[in-house]
Amino acid sequence: MANAQAGGQWYPPEWPGRIRALASGELTPVTPKRAATVMLLKDTGAGPAVHMLRRRTSMAFAGGAYAYPGGGVDPRDDDRHVRWAGPSLDWWADRLGVDRAGAQAIVCAAVRETYEEAGVLLAGPAPDAVVGDTTGADWEADRAALVARELSFAEFLDRRGLVMRSDLLGAWTRWITPEFEQRRYDTWFFVAALPEGQRTRNASTEADRTVWITPREAAGGYDRGELLMMPPTIATLRQLTVYGTAAEALGAAPGRDLTPVLASARLVDGEIVLSWPGHDEFTKHIPTGGAPA
Repeated sequence: MANAQAGGQWYPPEWPGRIRALASGELTPVTPKRAATVMLLKDTGAGPAVHMLRRRTSMAFAGGAYAYPGGGVDPRDDDRHVRWAGPSLDWWADRLGVDRAGAQAIVCAAVRETYEEAGVLLAGPAPDAVVGDTTGADWEADRAALVARELSFAEFLDRRGLVMRSDLLGAWTRWITPEFEQRRYDTWFFVAALPEGQRTRNASTEADRTVWITPREAAGGYDRGELLMMPPTIATLRQLTVYGTAAEALGAAPGRDLTPVLASARLVDGEIVLSWPGHDEFTKHIPTGGAPA
């Protein structure tokens, strides 16, 4: 079970030991897996709300923490036959800082994971259309097959005669799990608006609760220590608080800097200083033999 430090910051108890091992050369960093997550927004009278899920406490990674729908890239997410609408793969490759195959895999993972975990599908029968209600039994059968990896996302789109709407996504930020973590992810965060006619549901086996909450309310819960979150989650929530509508947030996405945020751990005066560039609120000072301050 993770500890919470500085409000609701997710902080695993094994981190100090792993940081010391990394600093002494006893720990070899794991290569991060590519992943994508989506901040799904809908307008309310109090401004845009974001869809969040609480990871089950039994989860090995970030158990009990609030997060957005998302997950790792499926090796088949770069299937060349995927039905695609919106900006070209060359545009997305340039935006995400990867090659064409990587861009397709990351964008597909964002759309697929949102459908798998929230039941929301950013796809339609034409490049300018989006599907409506996706809660029927036949949709659920296809969603379950995707989760079980019995069906690739490209096959799912073909079966349904659907085109993936990459234009409904905005790339927001990119975070890489610290080098001392056992499970590492290179994660691209996207924003998207809930399509008209669709509704979210807790379709994830990894979550025990889902909520629609304004970024300001969620950040307040974190600050009071009521909501546990990883640094990129609370950082993105704070960034979203300035937007009055989902459309405003989506409109801001193209101008966002996607330089990866990667925590660093260094020895200073006998203690380890853990910091995330550009995010001073997460800085931790770890005594050589104690808990973080």
